[in-house]
Amino acid sequence: MGLIYADIELINADDLAFVRRHVIREEEVKRIKVKMLVDTGSIYMCINESVQEQLQLAIVEKRKGQLADGRIVEYEVAGPIEVRFKNRRCVVDAMVLPGDNEMLLGSIPLEDMDVMIHPSRQELIVNPEHPYFAQMKLK
Repeated sequence: MGLIYADIELINADDLAFVRRHVIREEEVKRIKVKMLVDTGSIYMCINESVQEQLQLAIVEKRKGQLADGRIVEYEVAGPIEVRFKNRRCVVDAMVLPGDNEMLLGSIPLEDMDVMIHPSRQELIVNPEHPYFAQMKLK
C-alpha cells in the first residue's frame, strides 16, 4: 500500500469558542485547508511551524516522542485545533514539527472522527457503517 493523503481543514478552536461567545465574527476565525499524510502508525497529529503560526495556535506544553528511527525528540504541542474531514470533526492538540515538515494525521483524530483507510481505493473515507455521523466505541 502506498502513501495516503487527505484534504483536511484545520481551524483555531479557540476562535470558534470566541464566535460562540460573540467576541469575534465567523469571518475572523483562522482556518486553513491542508493535505496531510494519513499515518496510522502515528498516535498524535503533527502539524508544522508554518501552520501553527498561520492559525496562531497557543503552545500548551512540550512532549517527547519517538521517531521511526528510534530517536526520542521533544516538540512543542499546540492547540486546540478543530480538524474537519467531509462530514466529520474533532478537536485535538498537535505536536509542532519544525519548519515546513510534512504533517501527519495520526490515530487519535482518525478514531475520533470515525474514518478509515479504504485499501483498494487508497484513500481516507468516512466509516461506511456510520456514513452520516461518527460513532465511538465506549467500552
